[in-house]
Amino acid sequence: MRAVVVEQWGGPENLVEREVERPEPGLNEVLVRVHAAGVNPVDWKTRAGGALIEWGAVPAVGWDVSGTVEAVGPGVGIFRPGDEVFGMPLFPRQAGGYAEYVVAPARHLAPKPAGLTHVEAAALPLAGLTAWQALVDAAGVRPGERVLVHAAAGGVGHFAVQIAKARGAYGIGTAGAGQHNRVREVGAVEGVGPPA
Repeated sequence: MRAVVVEQWGGPENLVEREVERPEPGLNEVLVRVHAAGVNPVDWKTRAGGALIEWGAVPAVGWDVSGTVEAVGPGVGIFRPGDEVFGMPLFPRQAGGYAEYVVAPARHLAPKPAGLTHVEAAALPLAGLTAWQALVDAAGVRPGERVLVHAAAGGVGHFAVQIAKARGAYGIGTAGAGQHNRVREVGAVEGVGPPA
């Protein structure tokens, strides 16, 4: 199968396409045919050699993926071949999402929402999970609480505003003056920032 790998740390010119062996799903794992892969700051920082990531023999980059289940390993009951899924497998270990196929633990994937394209779904995992973990897992945001989201027009911030709203919280988002309408559009009750 084709995969984009890093053979030398540095700029984007060090991303190269190579033929590598297609992975096979093991116990509780799913083989996904990748339709789209997301790009996050951790991807380019890793490529540049600035992130602390556990690597295999061939540094294959990419974590956020969306695709179709090709095969399931023993112990997987939640997914079947043909199911559309998305997720962020193995982070912070090497996943190799910039490839035709990726193997992931079944618990690292979720059914792709029918209303999203694979490209849209591949843009969700890292930023969306970061916002969810901060607001739900760590802060336990509840209805009626006030939530201040800094950089509410950014990648993680716009998810945080939407999650706060969905949990019944009163959202306040900071952003530059030119982004206030966007922050309100995604669910913040107030938008604050420097004057225009």
